[in-house]
Amino acid sequence: MDRIRVLLADDHAVLRAGLRALLSSQPDIEVVGEAATGAEAVARARELDPDVVLMDITMSGADGLEAIRQVRQTLPNTRVLALTMHDNLNYLREVLEAGGSGYVLKKAADTELLSAIHAVQQGGTYLHSAHARALLNLESDEKAAESEMAGHEALSEREMQVLRLIAEGYSNRGIAEHLNLSVKTVETYRARIMEKLGLRGRVALVRYALRHHLLPPDQPPEP
Repeated sequence: MDRIRVLLADDHAVLRAGLRALLSSQPDIEVVGEAATGAEAVARARELDPDVVLMDITMSGADGLEAIRQVRQTLPNTRVLALTMHDNLNYLREVLEAGGSGYVLKKAADTELLSAIHAVQQGGTYLHSAHARALLNLESDEKAAESEMAGHEALSEREMQVLRLIAEGYSNRGIAEHLNLSVKTVETYRARIMEKLGLRGRVALVRYALRHHLLPPDQPPEP
């Protein structure tokens, strides 16, 4: 059985030790390295090529959000799961915009972390049900509502593929590799999707995908 290779990035050594103990107790998870700063996390990710990076988004030095961007740019097949003490929807939005695949609160790590790691490693986007509900209600203006009434039937089959991959956390480069397209072509598809749906940005696309049940089955259900 192939184990999920995880890199831990947090500036608190005690927390890293606790996370390592929790994850190492699982037969299908292997902690392959640790990092204490954003810059170190990026360097270690490039060195180790893990399946999942568990990233504190408020580390010293290069912050976690910038580290997420850099990891996703250079390692499109590596998923990044944000770990934070901040129960704040703005942080969630920033994580998704940076290319993160999920968001777990430190206070809930003992109950949610394992499920989140499995979800993102399988290509999903992990959101706590309360965060999913809040995200669904975010930026709900009249233009977005009108465009969503038309549904995604206006999208071509290829545009639907690109929309799902964007919502699952893939970067443009990752989508290009997955679909055997150029990055420029993916950018064109993304622009067309946003134009047809009347949406702007990754957060709005993820919200749309959640509302219309376009993400994998392990996503939190819409209430």
